[in-house]
Amino acid sequence: MGVEVENVSTREKEKPSWGISLPVDSVQEIVRRDPTSVPEKYVRDKECKETDKILSHLSSAIPVIDLSLLSSGHKDELNELDVACRDWGFFQIINHGIATEVLQNVKCAAAKFFELPLEEKKKYSMAMNDIQGYGQVYVVSEKQKLDWADVLVMVVYPTRFRKLEYWPMTPPDFINAVEVYSMEANRVGQEIFASLSLLMGMENDDLLKLHNELMQALRINYYPTCCRPDQVIGVSPHSDTSTLTVLLQDDSVTGLQIWHSSGWVPVEPLPDALVLNVGDVIEVLSNGRYKSIEHRAMTNENKARISIASFLCPNDDVEIEPLKSTIDSQQNVRYKKIRYGDFLKHSLSRKMDGKSHTELIKLDNE
Repeated sequence: MGVEVENVSTREKEKPSWGISLPVDSVQEIVRRDPTSVPEKYVRDKECKETDKILSHLSSAIPVIDLSLLSSGHKDELNELDVACRDWGFFQIINHGIATEVLQNVKCAAAKFFELPLEEKKKYSMAMNDIQGYGQVYVVSEKQKLDWADVLVMVVYPTRFRKLEYWPMTPPDFINAVEVYSMEANRVGQEIFASLSLLMGMENDDLLKLHNELMQALRINYYPTCCRPDQVIGVSPHSDTSTLTVLLQDDSVTGLQIWHSSGWVPVEPLPDALVLNVGDVIEVLSNGRYKSIEHRAMTNENKARISIASFLCPNDDVEIEPLKSTIDSQQNVRYKKIRYGDFLKHSLSRKMDGKSHTELIKLDNE
């Protein structure tokens, strides 16, 4: 018995916690109770709304990458990926090999979870010392403005990091749908890693090796309808702390917007496509050639929206810094060396505020 207890204790210690988020009311329940009002703590500051400049005409210019061509070594597609990462930081992926049934199953499972009564969902509420589970993230102060969204966060890989107490047992098909989709999203991410390795002057498996042990977290975002969508924001502007993010959008509702050319460009969903974006880690490794881009999510008055984000990240102990192969002889090194786990904890200890969290890793000459 003593050995059993010790082993369990050791396993639990291996499961890291990167931050905390203060508990707040469910936005979904706020809307259910009174769909005609917006509490003041969700109303955006006037100066934030005044900076809104929507560039809808650029939506069709967001790059679309054919993964089947890219993974087969098609040089033109590799060049397209280079342009996408350099000029946009975002791109959509088609012909990725994930069956439509797999995509629909995970979307359906996510929707069923958020349809559950509040008391059922609260069984999976985030603990006081962790951000895995049901609730909201990046809530660090009782005075800050809140996002118009509820989330469910789970660490999927490595499997020993999973905290299964936060993995919903209802609906009954939820865990299987998440497992199957996450495995496929991981594969897609690794295929993009291989191409990015080549673009950054390495062998195709070097970027994956650099991660030591690839970590993958899943965040399901639920954006309820809002009677005054111009007053709230689903997710505040931010860049991702990941290496790469794989996003499964709602096919019928546009909500994601990315910062480009001094304005916000809506990312119009393509049927069965995935949206990928460069994270802060790639910005550091590439010495700024590829930059993580601010993005946000907006709400609407007529239909709730769900998105499913998979964040692919290095192991906590990996030290990230610009790769020698990405530093030109005429170019300054722009970023400090930092342990990834320290950077992640720093980012999660703050409210979302654009790219302000990346000041920690920039050198003065940047």
